[in-house]
Amino acid sequence: MPAAVSVSCTGEGGGYRCQVTVEERGSADSYVVRVSSGDLDRWAQGRSPEDLVKDSFSFLLEREPKESILKEFDLSVIKRYFPEYDGAR
Repeated sequence: MPAAVSVSCTGEGGGYRCQVTVEERGSADSYVVRVSSGDLDRWAQGRSPEDLVKDSFSFLLEREPKESILKEFDLSVIKRYFPEYDGAR
């Protein structure tokens, strides 16, 4: 069964601070992801910040277990670890 990802974003300093919860196999992990206005312009392609972050977590979960994902990070950091990342559309 795939992981359930829920995202809630609030505006913060010209960008967004997103609370993310990933539930999988009876356990849940929480994360904080910051999305700058530049990240949104570059990758959202009409999606809300919540949808962009949710899609980005799906991308990450296809490549690593939820326990390996940083607990707090800027969305742009994904590209440093996964050069093929391009907004996970």
